[in-house]
Amino acid sequence: MDTRISETFTQQLRQMRTDVLAQLRTQRGGKIGRAEAAAEAREHESDDWAQAGTERDLAFALEERESAELVSIDQALKRIADGSYGLCVDCGASIATARLHASPTALRCVGCQEKAEKPQGNASTPGY
Repeated sequence: MDTRISETFTQQLRQMRTDVLAQLRTQRGGKIGRAEAAAEAREHESDDWAQAGTERDLAFALEERESAELVSIDQALKRIADGSYGLCVDCGASIATARLHASPTALRCVGCQEKAEKPQGNASTPGY
């Protein structure tokens, strides 16, 4: 991949990383750690146990999603560093630049991504 293009994606990925970290800090109430944020959330829970549980579950799910996004961003930055960024991990073909702009952490070309997302049929399921 062209050095200029690699730098563009590096900047885009670094900005994404900064944004995700800011979202995590906001969810945690600033720069406090996970344990402190959980303790603070328990102190401010409403008397409605179901609502409190739902709010905790949602916060946990959001943090897990953003943590996974950070991992994807870091892996993409490593691929840029080792020269494998922009190559499909399945077939080795170049991933379209437009796809990388839309999804800078993409691992696969469109064709391989479609195959990866295609549900696998279950032979034991009877056809009606």
